Amino acid sequence: MESNILLESGTGEVEILEFIIGGRRFAINIIKVKEVIDVEEGSVTKLPEVDPAVAGLILCRNEIITLVDLKYIIEKRKQAESYSKVIICEFNKLKVAFNIDSVVGVHRIKWEQILKPDDVSVNSLVIGNILIDKKIILMLDFEKIVTDISPQTGISEERIEGVEFKDRSSMKIALADDSALIRNLLKNTLTKAGFTNLKTFDDGKQLYDYLEGLANTKGDKFTDDVKLVITDVEMPQMDGHTLTRKIKEHPILRKLPVVIFSSLITDELKHKGESVGADGQLSKPEVGQLIELVDKLISE
Repeated sequence: MESNILLESGTGEVEILEFIIGGRRFAINIIKVKEVIDVEEGSVTKLPEVDPAVAGLILCRNEIITLVDLKYIIEKRKQAESYSKVIICEFNKLKVAFNIDSVVGVHRIKWEQILKPDDVSVNSLVIGNILIDKKIILMLDFEKIVTDISPQTGISEERIEGVEFKDRSSMKIALADDSALIRNLLKNTLTKAGFTNLKTFDDGKQLYDYLEGLANTKGDKFTDDVKLVITDVEMPQMDGHTLTRKIKEHPILRKLPVVIFSSLITDELKHKGESVGADGQLSKPEVGQLIELVDKLISE
């Protein structure tokens, strides 16, 4: 199964793949899914001295891919003895496999149908609750799962080595990301580079409401409060593409630079951000390049 990359951008819609682990229903944005495959018994190569959540290596189309034991992560029990069905995913410029029990199907829903979980702590693996046919489906934070296992794959101070530190306090930035982990990592890393005027939001709707309020009260002088937006794509209530489109269609806000900073930025998917008018697009976790782009856009 291949991801449907033809879904129009900025419509507020998303396609999710629903799957089951241990009798519970979970979801992933299908744009992250390259394919779902069956794994033959005995085909997983175990690795020595790795995180217990790493089941081993599998071979898919002549490519060696790390298999993460999603059942172990969710149920906190010992690793499975065998693996039958696996989701091959790609995000943050990585290919990772996750074992599941079975696939239910694909649903096209509105981002606003994805409700924020009550647990908004940094440690939560659930980034949204989806109600379909009176059943709750939990949308998992796959980036956090991988970052918890291998922190070097995420945003870190090491990734801003070579970036000139300077006082960037005048660069007032509004940042939207639904992941508390990513918000904190990104805020801390940007602060290390000299950005001290950062305002963070949990989702695109929160940020857009804030911007619209500034435009209504201050008009063109809204830039006294915010000079640039950095947004994730995947967010409950309003996704980053819809947020970007609404900003660029607004008679006052449209001159505000918007950078999409997402695990979903690939050569195949960049057209989505371009179609809604993004001024720049970068893949997580390249925060060094993000700082260079912000410097360029704000100085223009």
